[in-house]
This record gives sequence, C-alpha cells and structure tokens, in this order.
Amino acid sequence: MNVSDSEALACTAALAADERKGEQISILTVGDLLQITEFFVIASASNRRLVRSIVETIEEKVKLHHDRSPLRIEGIAELQWVLMDYGDVVVHVFTDETHDYYEIERLYRDVVRVDWTAD
Repeated sequence: MNVSDSEALACTAALAADERKGEQISILTVGDLLQITEFFVIASASNRRLVRSIVETIEEKVKLHHDRSPLRIEGIAELQWVLMDYGDVVVHVFTDETHDYYEIERLYRDVVRVDWTAD
C-alpha cells in the first residue's frame, strides 16, 4: 500500500469522525518516526456514546470507500480510548477527558499534520 492510499484512508477516517461531531480531529504523519504505521488519526468526543458512534462510522466509511476493515480494535469495552489499527493508519478516538489527560499530539508535535479538511 502506498502513502497516497494511506493518506486517503486517514482522511476518510477524519471526515467520518467530523461527520459524527468528533472534536480536536487531526492527522499526524508519523511514518518516519515510528516506522510501524504511516498516519495517526486522532479525534475526541464529549461522551462514550459518541465515541462508539464515531468508531462505528469510521469503520463503515473506511469499509465503503477503501474496502478495508481494522486489523484490530482495542478499548471498545471501555469507550474511553478506542484504537483502530488498519496497519498503515492507526485511529485513536478518545473521550474529551482522556484526550486531555494523554495529550497524544504533544508527543508528536514536530511531525507534519495533514490538512484533511481540504480533501
């Protein structure tokens, strides 16, 4: 899978999160730093019900537009930090409180961010 396909999948996930009223949505280019994935998509939601809705919508839209399902999903029982692993793209959906606590973007503040709203 090439980077353009990976970036397209990441943008689909970000747009799906936005469609479901996700907040603080960003796409980070982490491939050069981590070398196990190309992109992180990060989103948060005000409550656990909304986290579930965002995760379900991302899974649906990625399947529809890219014919791919996550290799694994973690955190779905707790719905505080759900990780969707597509291999080349890892999606993180947090509750607002969990997002504020971990501030994952701070760890990767020097990486390039993708302007997903322009796609």
